[in-house]
Amino acid sequence: MARVKLTAGRVRDFSCEAGKTQTFLWDTDAPGLAIRATTNGAKSYIFQGKLNAVSIRVTIGDVKSWDIETGDHDRPGAREEARRLQTLIDQGIDPRQAKAERMAGVEAKRVEADRQDLTVAELWPVYIEARRHKWSVRHLLDHNNIADLGGRAVKRGKKGQKKEPGSLATLLPLRLSGITKERVKAWLRDETARRPTQAALAFRLLRAFLNWCNDTPAYAGLAGVDACSPRMSKENLAKQKPKTDCLQREQLKAWFAAVGKIKNPTIANYLQALLLTGARREELAWMKWTDVDFKWNSLTIHDKVEGERVIPLTPYVHSLLSELHRINNTPPKLKEIKAKAKKPAEKKEPQPKWKPSEWVFSSRAAASGRLQEPSIQHRKACAVAGIDGMTLHGLRRSFGTLAEWVECPTGVAAQIMGHKPSATAEKHYRQRPLDLLRAWHTKIEAWILEEAGIKISAEEKPAKGLRRAK
Repeated sequence: MARVKLTAGRVRDFSCEAGKTQTFLWDTDAPGLAIRATTNGAKSYIFQGKLNAVSIRVTIGDVKSWDIETGDHDRPGAREEARRLQTLIDQGIDPRQAKAERMAGVEAKRVEADRQDLTVAELWPVYIEARRHKWSVRHLLDHNNIADLGGRAVKRGKKGQKKEPGSLATLLPLRLSGITKERVKAWLRDETARRPTQAALAFRLLRAFLNWCNDTPAYAGLAGVDACSPRMSKENLAKQKPKTDCLQREQLKAWFAAVGKIKNPTIANYLQALLLTGARREELAWMKWTDVDFKWNSLTIHDKVEGERVIPLTPYVHSLLSELHRINNTPPKLKEIKAKAKKPAEKKEPQPKWKPSEWVFSSRAAASGRLQEPSIQHRKACAVAGIDGMTLHGLRRSFGTLAEWVECPTGVAAQIMGHKPSATAEKHYRQRPLDLLRAWHTKIEAWILEEAGIKISAEEKPAKGLRRAK
């Protein structure tokens, strides 16, 4: 092997010999250091030594990046680097392994730096995606609403307004490592002063989010463990009072009369069915025609407790859904179809074929195709009836309360409503068939309608010819 003292000039003039793929020029001052030149004109410094009688070759770097002697800014030169590598070999250390470990350490520091820079805004959608399969529709909507940045125009009656940011909007730009006890306390104090109810909800959801982050190895240890301590909520949030909105016996007539005047039959029938089934608002809104069995008079409701439950389809609710079924299966006017399907002349696309909606409480205006927000019409109806503070969940509470007037067993009403059994007897020793539920459910409905002044026989048979909707 050719050996010379490598200088800047010799390095510059050295090239690969003709007929060879690579040529080496070895240094006399630093044993193991050489220049390697290849046929494509590339030249680099390499080091070669022996560890445990095995030859080891390490590439130091391109000659354009490394000087033969000490480089600029206190960077070692190729000759000094070769001596360092030889020192490692003398210590029984493989330079390649040492380099790999050093690079792994650098990468680990980079990953940790990136991890420390993660913001709440970046991890919030990751958290939602990881947990959404365990949540109800309403719970998912709450997570999206509190993290809404707002600002976009929304319709509020006849005037357009900008949507207000969600309660969590001010925390979204912060790094997760910046979510400390002091920061959360200041945020909670401000939010409670502005909107206490939303602040309480946002605090609970934020606490669950931080717990998930600390339980997930990729994000563990970023946020303070005590950032959302229970003590903080007790000190800064007003104690929640149990909601008591519930229709009284004497209010039924006025409520049914006001709801019956709602021009939209979907909303009017939805509100009445909500009261007469005791279902949660989203359980009923998500019901499809495949969940309605007109033949055997039953409803399959997908709930958040047991997954789904089957309850009776009582006579009056049967008539309400029959009306919606008829409307849903009636094609719109031909002009209306053409107006919706009208496309520019240059786009010759086939016109969409009309088909009935799959949703029981459908809505042409909603992107989802189903009823989204019946609360507005319900509040107007309650105002007409002179009933204050009645919510949609209050109708569910009303069903459970009014059922006691007919001395319905508590377990029967709870099963119809989808409450989780609380007693041992209910969990293990009560297996009620649908007919038993129907006997009591029909009795509850008949009593409510009688108090509301609606004349319909509890024994009235459903309309003929109806079967399970397809």
